[in-house]
Amino acid sequence: MTKKITNNIRKLRFNYNEMTQKDLADLVGVSRQTIVAIEKDKYSPSLEVAFKIADVFKVTIADVFIYQ
Repeated sequence: MTKKITNNIRKLRFNYNEMTQKDLADLVGVSRQTIVAIEKDKYSPSLEVAFKIADVFKVTIADVFIYQ
């Protein structure tokens, strides 16, 4: 079985005052389309972007991304 990276970004955005994908993208410094692709598991972010996303929500990378 092949492992893949999934994420909790949608849930984190919802719990963080229902933040929009655009708001998150602006805070991280990427396009909204990049956030959409990451959320849908179509794209794995760079380590820098992963850290920035975790930092926005004040959680660890392991709270955002799951390797399973």
